[in-house]
Amino acid sequence: MDTPQITAPLPEGALKLTPALAEGFLCGLGRRGRAGDTLELYRRSLRRLYADLPADKCIRRGTLDQWQADMRAQGLAPRTVNLHIAAANSLLEACGRRELKASRPVLPDDTAQPELTRAEYLRLLSAARQLRRQRAYLLVKVFGSMGLSVQELPQLTAQAVRQGVIVAGGQPVRLPPFLQAELLGYAAQSGVYGGPVFVTAARAPLSRRLVAAAVHGLSGPAQVAQEKCNPRCLKKLCQATRDQVYGDLALLLEQAYGRLLEAEQRTVAWEG
Repeated sequence: MDTPQITAPLPEGALKLTPALAEGFLCGLGRRGRAGDTLELYRRSLRRLYADLPADKCIRRGTLDQWQADMRAQGLAPRTVNLHIAAANSLLEACGRRELKASRPVLPDDTAQPELTRAEYLRLLSAARQLRRQRAYLLVKVFGSMGLSVQELPQLTAQAVRQGVIVAGGQPVRLPPFLQAELLGYAAQSGVYGGPVFVTAARAPLSRRLVAAAVHGLSGPAQVAQEKCNPRCLKKLCQATRDQVYGDLALLLEQAYGRLLEAEQRTVAWEG
């Protein structure tokens, strides 16, 4: 004779999250036309929520608020936390359990950066030159013309500068000849013939704090907003400029190809 299973009563006001419930919710989103990429992001978020819930896997009032705080304490970026909370809130909305949704406002995405313009970039360089801050000048140029990040800066070694190429993000990045010449001159003046070009007096690589301070210190003299004077905004400007140039080139190539086809058509058209 089978032993009857005893099911623990569901805590009052709680919703038990199960893999079947999550998949049913995702299938419903798919039927309503949500993209596959979005569904996969939601699936990963709900799996994380399931793993982080207590042993009974129940969502109660305040559960998502605590989950949000825990994720921030673990160092997750606001954008990632927002995605996880949005997925959980959508599930609860679909289940008709709005009272269990996160009550705290969506966290601001501090990964978003204001747009630095080319004119402001040039003002930063001009200010550094006028103030004779050569290191700050070169840091602005490295971030703004090569698109390096702060953590990649130690890879900019004297050897790499002499070769004219460094490896960043697993990809080779070529130094513009003008920047290569300026970096070689700076390295020679600083007595750096090996290892990272940018170092402290004790020959240690520059810390993130020192790099940020060097760039941020140009804000006032260059009359550029403080929130724009950082390596991330310079890197973003570099990428945006490249994207614009590549887009313009693609348009020119398309136009040139179109003119070629039109010229051929005039020569060998079926009619006329």
